[in-house]
This record gives sequence, structure tokens and C-alpha cells, in this order.
Amino acid sequence: MDTITTYREIIKQVISDYAKLHPSHGNIRLDVIFDEMRDRYALMQVGWDRGRRVRGNLIYVVIENGKVIIEYDGMESGITQDLVNQGIPEHDIVLAFIEESQAFATV
Repeated sequence: MDTITTYREIIKQVISDYAKLHPSHGNIRLDVIFDEMRDRYALMQVGWDRGRRVRGNLIYVVIENGKVIIEYDGMESGITQDLVNQGIPEHDIVLAFIEESQAFATV
């Protein structure tokens, strides 16, 4: 299996595992969105909590130029370590939600 195919499978597995979790309150479902043609992968939350509509991304990941780009990570512990634990090297993961100048300032 080539690298990109492996990355796709890992991302889908990690997101699918998160989708099995149940929000602690409200009537909220978690939906996985996998677009392998464009290499876009997301976990969405949709429902109601305390009389208010809940909707939006919890996770949004793309694969581009051989890199796994985490555009948004709304999970408490973050998905980066899960991706690394499943075999995606750290040097192939980009945290796009952190401004580049800030990322280098913290190193």
C-alpha cells in the first residue's frame, strides 16, 4: 500500500473512533465525512443542546502534497498524537490552525 493510501486509512480510522464517542449532554450526533477523491476528512456535530442548535466541525483534515494537514481540531486531547501512534510520521503532519510564526516561536 502506498503512503497516501495508508494515510487515508489511518485518518478514517482515527475519525471513526472519535465518532463512536457520545457527547456528555444534549441530543447531538456525530457524523463522519470522508471525501477520498479530494482527500478531505471531517467529523461534524449536529443536534440540540439546552434549547440551542449545535452544528459544526470537530475535526477537519486534508491530505495535500503528501502531508496530512490538520485544518481544525476541536477534540479535547487533539488528534495529532493518535495519527502519530497509528503510523503517520510527525514530519508529515502540519498543524494549519497554528500560525506559522507562532509555531516556530514556541519551539
